[in-house]
Amino acid sequence: MYARRRRRYFALMAVCLVLFVSAWAFVRLWSVPAAIAMCVVAMVIPPVAAIIGNRREPDDRWWDEPPDGDPGDDTRGGDMRGGGRRGGERRGDGPHR
Repeated sequence: MYARRRRRYFALMAVCLVLFVSAWAFVRLWSVPAAIAMCVVAMVIPPVAAIIGNRREPDDRWWDEPPDGDPGDDTRGGDMRGGGRRGGERRGDGPHR
């Protein structure tokens, strides 16, 4: 699942590099407007590649979904402040005075 997304991302980025390099290596000798058009297309590809590379697939488990077989388990333990520490305590030295 992740390898498939990674391959799509790198394929799009490879197309982007090929367009950009070929536009200024030899297409500009034939037609400058065509080279500029190729660069504009190459400029649009990286954001599209990032969107496609981060798109969720049907078999992916996302960050906010519980694991399979454990539908209602909330592993945070009720403490929404994070880390399990109480308000005035620091790590390792007990209550702050």
